[in-house]
Amino acid sequence: MSSIHAQAIDFKGLPADKSKTGGWIPAGLILGIELCERLSTMGIAVNLVTYLAGQMHLSTSASANIVTDFMGTSFLLCFLGGFLADSFLGRFRTVAISAVIQTIGTALLALSTRLPSLHPPPCDTTNSDKCEPANNFQMGILYLSLYLIALGTGGLKSSVSGFGADQFDENDEKEKANLAYFFNRFFFFITTGTLVAVTVLVYIQEEVSRTLAYGICSVSMFIAIFAFFLGTKRYRYQRSHGSPISHILQVIVAATRKRKMNLPYNTGLLYETFSDTSRIHHTDQFRFLDKAAIIGEGDHVKGGISDCNPWTTCSVTRVEEVKAVIRLLPIWATTILFWTTYAQILTFSVEQASTMKRSIGSFQIPAASLTVFFVLAVLVTLAVYDRVVIPLWKKWRGKAGLTNLQRISLGLLLSVIGMAAATMSELKRQSVARANPGTSVLPVSVFFLIPQFLLIGAGEAFTYTGQLDFFITESPKGMKGLSTGLFLVTISLGFFVSSFLVFIIQKITTSFGSGQGWIGDNINKGRLDCFYGLLCMLSFINFGLFIVAANWYTAQKSEPILQKISPAEEC
Repeated sequence: MSSIHAQAIDFKGLPADKSKTGGWIPAGLILGIELCERLSTMGIAVNLVTYLAGQMHLSTSASANIVTDFMGTSFLLCFLGGFLADSFLGRFRTVAISAVIQTIGTALLALSTRLPSLHPPPCDTTNSDKCEPANNFQMGILYLSLYLIALGTGGLKSSVSGFGADQFDENDEKEKANLAYFFNRFFFFITTGTLVAVTVLVYIQEEVSRTLAYGICSVSMFIAIFAFFLGTKRYRYQRSHGSPISHILQVIVAATRKRKMNLPYNTGLLYETFSDTSRIHHTDQFRFLDKAAIIGEGDHVKGGISDCNPWTTCSVTRVEEVKAVIRLLPIWATTILFWTTYAQILTFSVEQASTMKRSIGSFQIPAASLTVFFVLAVLVTLAVYDRVVIPLWKKWRGKAGLTNLQRISLGLLLSVIGMAAATMSELKRQSVARANPGTSVLPVSVFFLIPQFLLIGAGEAFTYTGQLDFFITESPKGMKGLSTGLFLVTISLGFFVSSFLVFIIQKITTSFGSGQGWIGDNINKGRLDCFYGLLCMLSFINFGLFIVAANWYTAQKSEPILQKISPAEEC
């Protein structure tokens, strides 16, 4: 078997020698940088709401929105990172530049917690209701550091898994098996980083020093970057094939330009350049887009070469790729709300925990460390599904586990139950708060919150893996990266929807109510149970819409219509 990887190049731009490049050593360096990225991002996000409320003296709703906007922007920037990696920078440069940006952002955040001039003075202990909030300059430094981290996270998440996969040759049976192990270990490293963040780092933030915790994040990223660059000569690189976003825009522009033209009766007359082995055959859905493949006057020559201008005429395969992406959109839209409920775990659940009894003997559990139950729920759910559900399902139904759509639907249903559990636990906490006014630590165990962590965590295990599987396997071969970006954008939009709902609900309940609204500065005087109940109802409605969308997708997904006529003439 040849030692040359035909589809990859080395750092000099030559065909990659598989005996000298790729494999587990460079893949391990890539996994290391992802581990530190998770450590930094989650170590900051999971406990940021308590810092904003406690040290920056912001309201509960404002603090929650800053966290969700930060996380939402991090995932939204994955789209930008993927575009830059596909079109200009390549995955290696995107990972390297993004890691440096995130390191700078984390160092700046550590500095802002250290310097007294970058955060407001402590509240007056004799009159704690009159705390001086952070001024515009202090908030500006905070926002700059957070969004540098978000920019770095977006670039890393868009490219690091793909660059790791590039180190293995899918056409080599041995390396293909290692590729499957790589993705398992990739998820393991993500989870490990999250576990360390919500336990060790949160404990350091609460009991030792926030500056030290954020400094650890920055130093760990710096070490990971140094190790990452050591592997430069060992990595395998992929040549850029252009951005699928450009291909989509070309189809839309070409179809719009030819909107007044009539489609030929014989679809074999539509333009096609792909070979029989790689082409996607014509389907009857979204026929307006077929006009992009009409061969019109003036399409014959481009620069003296017999080829069509892709902005005026696109091949049938390009058109069908766009159709396939459009078919994904109803599923895409109905999975966004899951991540809105997920956002509550990082914000209001931590705020709830901070008011409850958290001691085990003499040990005080940091409020943000309760999210460890969420992470454990993900791991246990995946382990049970892999070792128990899949074998039983294969014996019973003859299939290797649930389909991707079935996993997503189960995750959405668990989120509905999880929000119902959150509503009930908040009702209990509120009743204790009313019976003990003015008490800083309520005589109710924080473990009342565990059911919502477990249910939403199990829901994430099914939803995340189902979405990733769905968007990768159901997308055209040339748009796998774009489909992965679509999946990550659902997480981003889920956080933004959370911020929007908090803003709207607080504005309405403050305007028409007599108190501080559902989500005020004092969580004990608000009605977080009503907000959770609203999310539960919205999640239930969304679950029903997803079932409709999944049934429509299954019904509309048909086998390609094979051409029984001669291939289209060349332009």
